Amino acid sequence: MTHAHETLEELREPSRELRRLIPEVYSTFATLDRAAMGEGELGTKYKELIALAIGATLGCDACLASHGRGAARAGATDQEVAEVMGVVILMNGGPGTVWGPRALEAFREFAAGDA
Repeated sequence: MTHAHETLEELREPSRELRRLIPEVYSTFATLDRAAMGEGELGTKYKELIALAIGATLGCDACLASHGRGAARAGATDQEVAEVMGVVILMNGGPGTVWGPRALEAFREFAAGDA
């Protein structure tokens, strides 16, 4: 896996181009993101941890980068991320043992520096 920062940088320009071509789709997705990830009965930190777990389950490096950064910004801890990855391993078996560590690595990259 490339580093999480590199993954986000690699996708920046292609994402801008696609967003230019289908602005309504991206605008609607951004509205959905704000509605789903904002504070509610579940705080943003827990929603970011859930999204990080789903990213690990799907094997999505960009999801790990984005939600690793989101979890770091929301104040998640190493232990919280590790326990969530424990659930990923439980629910996914062997693939969880690959993507769980990658998710923790992505989180730590942002938690250590510029979240």
